[in-house]
Formats: sequence, C-alpha cells, structure tokens
Amino acid sequence: MTTVPGETSPVRIRPAERADLLAVIRIERASFPSPWPYEAFDGFLGNPRFLVALDDVDGGNGPVVGFLVADVVRTYGRPIGHVKNLAVHPDRRGEGVGSALLSRALSVMDDVSTVKLEVRESNDAAKRLYRRFGFEPLRRVPEYYDNDEDAVVMIREGE
Repeated sequence: MTTVPGETSPVRIRPAERADLLAVIRIERASFPSPWPYEAFDGFLGNPRFLVALDDVDGGNGPVVGFLVADVVRTYGRPIGHVKNLAVHPDRRGEGVGSALLSRALSVMDDVSTVKLEVRESNDAAKRLYRRFGFEPLRRVPEYYDNDEDAVVMIREGE
C-alpha cells in the first residue's frame, strides 16, 4: 500500500463486507447532513473500491473507523476513477485514517490515469487531504448538495 510520505497508517484497509454496513451507516450519519441510505452502500458490496478502515487493535480486527466508496466510469471512451464518498468516524479524524483509505483507493484504481471527486466548498480539511494526494480544483458546481452548498470538483491526473 502506498501512503503519503511521512505518514503511518493506524488502520488496516480491506474491501467492505456485509457485516460492515451498520458501522458504515453510523459513520455516514455522524459525518454528513444528508447521508446516503443503506441501500446505496449495499449496492457497492463486492466492488473492490468500497473499502473500510479497521482500527489497528488486535492486529487490525478492531471496529470500522472509516470507509471510502469509489468506482471507475467510462467518459468519452476512457476510464476515469471517481471517489464518491469518504468518511472517518468523528472520534478518529486527524489520525491518518482518511489518508490511508485514499491511498489504498488510488492504488486499486491504478488502471486509470484520472480520478475525480466532489467536496463541499466549506470542507477545508478534506480539500487539504485531497491536495496532498495531487488533486487540484477543476470547477465549482453551484448548489450541488441538499442544503444548496456548492461543490468543488477536484481532479488528479495520472501518475
């Protein structure tokens, strides 16, 4: 697994399993004012880009402390990665969990040269994280979120 230089991971990352969904939903609801429904996550089970971060206690078999959902879509005939959702339990933010998840997601999207995501304009911590991984702002999408907040589309061109 690749990581941002100088960081160590406090978690073990693996593909999500059905048994993880309730923990994922709890983290989602604690993180976002308009959370995804259970069915949305259920639909991504089996996708190798639906990842969970497990607390590193007991050899990485601790509780789910974060998750990431991504996929690859074809746009104009070429595959583009799309990070759709990333959340870390509020008690575990600032510990490198988001970095570990994003690093692993990018490594399992090594078949694409471009990855995009949307982030709330007000979410400065997330924007800093994405910039550390080479994402740059591309454009703003007015009223993208349910509360009419704008999104910033960020893009990372191949490595």
